[in-house]
Amino acid sequence: MKFQDKVIRFMYGRNGNDKLNQALFWVYFVLLLLNIFLKSIILWILELLLVALYLFRFLSRNIYRRQRENRGFLKVWNKFTGFFKLQKNKFRDRKTHVYRKCEHCRAVLRLPKKLGKHTVRCPQCGKTFSVKI
Repeated sequence: MKFQDKVIRFMYGRNGNDKLNQALFWVYFVLLLLNIFLKSIILWILELLLVALYLFRFLSRNIYRRQRENRGFLKVWNKFTGFFKLQKNKFRDRKTHVYRKCEHCRAVLRLPKKLGKHTVRCPQCGKTFSVKI
């Protein structure tokens, strides 16, 4: 049996690497770099705990629970990154479009920049409301 086949057999039915594990790795890496300069025992212990959690999640066979943890992390992560993506898009479209929130469902709508008062229909909730641009 080849080494590659052994590795595939070993990892079969395990969680593997997901976004939460990637985030744990990067937090570990930042703490490692920080600890090079600070040389703190607390940071060293925290690094060991992060590595242990990373390996536990990576090798876990309880895939349902690890996926549930990852989904919870992604909810928070997407809110965080979504804010910055929206700001980038607002800046990119500042000359041609305006962004407004729906009065009913609070969804962000991208509207063409035409001066005056307009009636807008929200694609998410289907309600209509007026917007002054």
